[in-house]
Amino acid sequence: MNQYLAITSRGLENLLAEELEKLGASNVKAVSAGVRFRADEKTLYTCCLWSRTASRFILVLSEFTVRDDMDLYLGASAINWPQYFSENKRIAVDFNGINREIRNSQYGALKVKDAIVDRFVKADLARPSIDREQPDLRIHMRLSKDKGLLGIDMVGSGLHQRGYRTEAGAAPLRETNAAALVMKSGWTFDKPLMDPMCGSGTLLIEAAMMAAQIAPGLKRKRWGFESLKSFNREIWMEVHADVTFKSKKGPAKCQTRFFGFDNDRRVLETAKANARRAGVAELIQFDLHDAAELKRPEGFEEGHIICNPPYGERLGTTPGLIALYTQLGVRLKSEFKGSVASIYSGSDELLSCLCMRAESSYKLRNGALDCVMKTYQITARGEVTASQDGAVAAADVAPEFSNRLRKNIKKLSKWAKQQGIACYRLYDSDLPDYNAAIDRYNDHIVIQEYAPPKSISEDKARRRLLDMVRATIAVTGVNANNVVLKTREKKKGTSQYEKLGEAKRFMTVQEYGVTLEVNLYDYLDTGLFLDHRYTRKMLGEKAKGKDFLNLFAYTGTATVHAAVGGAKSTTTVDMSKTYLAWAERNMKLNGKLGRQHVFNQADCLKWLSTAKGQYDLIFIDPPTFSNSKRMLDTFDVQRDHIKLMTGLKRLLRQDGEIVFSNNKRNFKMDTEALEALGLKAQNITSRSIPMDFERNQHIHNCWIITHKEG
Repeated sequence: MNQYLAITSRGLENLLAEELEKLGASNVKAVSAGVRFRADEKTLYTCCLWSRTASRFILVLSEFTVRDDMDLYLGASAINWPQYFSENKRIAVDFNGINREIRNSQYGALKVKDAIVDRFVKADLARPSIDREQPDLRIHMRLSKDKGLLGIDMVGSGLHQRGYRTEAGAAPLRETNAAALVMKSGWTFDKPLMDPMCGSGTLLIEAAMMAAQIAPGLKRKRWGFESLKSFNREIWMEVHADVTFKSKKGPAKCQTRFFGFDNDRRVLETAKANARRAGVAELIQFDLHDAAELKRPEGFEEGHIICNPPYGERLGTTPGLIALYTQLGVRLKSEFKGSVASIYSGSDELLSCLCMRAESSYKLRNGALDCVMKTYQITARGEVTASQDGAVAAADVAPEFSNRLRKNIKKLSKWAKQQGIACYRLYDSDLPDYNAAIDRYNDHIVIQEYAPPKSISEDKARRRLLDMVRATIAVTGVNANNVVLKTREKKKGTSQYEKLGEAKRFMTVQEYGVTLEVNLYDYLDTGLFLDHRYTRKMLGEKAKGKDFLNLFAYTGTATVHAAVGGAKSTTTVDMSKTYLAWAERNMKLNGKLGRQHVFNQADCLKWLSTAKGQYDLIFIDPPTFSNSKRMLDTFDVQRDHIKLMTGLKRLLRQDGEIVFSNNKRNFKMDTEALEALGLKAQNITSRSIPMDFERNQHIHNCWIITHKEG
């Protein structure tokens, strides 16, 4: 009998060891990411065809100490390679691991390859050719610290490639991992099995193949061991014929029912095609259905649910996923009492949204992601309060926050309607434990989480955020897919408007009869500063018949209000080409394009130093601080505001007004220096802060600056 190493994913070692013992292997011992065992040829062939959790089987040829590349070369060349395969075979070397001397796996593979071909040359044989794409044999080298293991891959391409899956959904689960999850879920063949988010059907297909006794390796066309001199074709044909007979006979005997649902018709067609290729199409009922509206199918009595819901890595997907897991928990508890559910996810927080207590958990990585499968016994007693549409009652999640948000909505929705605005703040860190701002934009909600203090653990902060998102969805009734989650951190001045993505999902909103374009997804800010709403309205009321200047214009919303208010001309200046184009689109939405409306892309400070126009009304809302590479110098609003006013005074007509705003907390106007310039300032901050921002009187400060009389 030969010594073999069965390779598998970390976490599957014991499962694979049990599987190999049942298949007849001896001296079975689990090791890191694998199982060592001994087997004769017949047992090896049987294991190759029947193992559901092994990725590869390696014939171990040698184990030796590898301190450096010379040890590696000598250890590999000590093997009599011509004894195992002929010189006309194409080979590839797979090298796994590094140590202090061999730090590059490609270099390690090269040294092993050199040793192999040199051994053939010394035997007066031709050099075997190297073929990384379609080799006849793969040589396997595993290095851990100074311990090396060298052998021949009996399989070829990985055993997870069953041959039934030609394409998959957005996040495919490897077949070997899917089989392991089914085996560890506790499901038995006498129970129906359902996957409410089946995707390309891998979990159900693997389970159906188990129930129908179909060997997972049966469809494989080529095996590595067929290229060995020791290959026993007679034994192989005997084993293969026996496995083929059992696999063909199994589906007709299988009485287990399988149900697969998904809301993507295209992916379902893929799942059906995969099931046909796997030979289990007659066993699985696939239907188009949304998991959020899941109902117990006919014939599914106290069965087993298994699924791998999405658990995206992008923050923007979180609200929709929170709602999905929450709703899945509701449906499971309302429709499947007495059943068992095994849910596999990369997010413990999302699993907590199911609001069910797990009976067991099983950790298994999915690629580079740490994931866990939790199994729940769904009891017959009612465990969750549900509204008529099935949503979890808001009072069940973060009740203090839910009550505050509900109270704010009741107060602000009437006010917003009276004001004629569709965008306003619903919540602004009202409660210290729920540190976020929540804004409504038509039928969308934007939740901006403020970075928690260092005294709050990351897990606790994440749990609070999840509760806050769930409660917001429940209280507002907004579609979870229309909820956008962002994280706002204190910056040190490098970027005022951080870019988050490239979704380019713009929408229009109304504000006092003006139409404006916002983007809730691509930037930390949306293109509309809600706290400046009253200031924009005031500019519109003051602008009739006047020449208007907007510096640091951002998306030009103030310019639009001035133009709609009847400004004679407008000049909009910003350093960003992107935002200036946005400003032009805003003007076009309101029919305000023409030669009288000028847009200048420029460093505002540089532009101000050379500008020659005269203006009746000037709006300037500079950043608190900027060190943009495109500016000649850094800018600090506290330090440089008098320098700004010096330039603006030259452009301001005698009876004109400057509306100056900024967001620096505790900003102090240098009134003495201002008066020395011949200007005077009136603080109108209290009048410029709207009702939805009244909790934060320091959100901005606002001034009207004019020439001194006389």
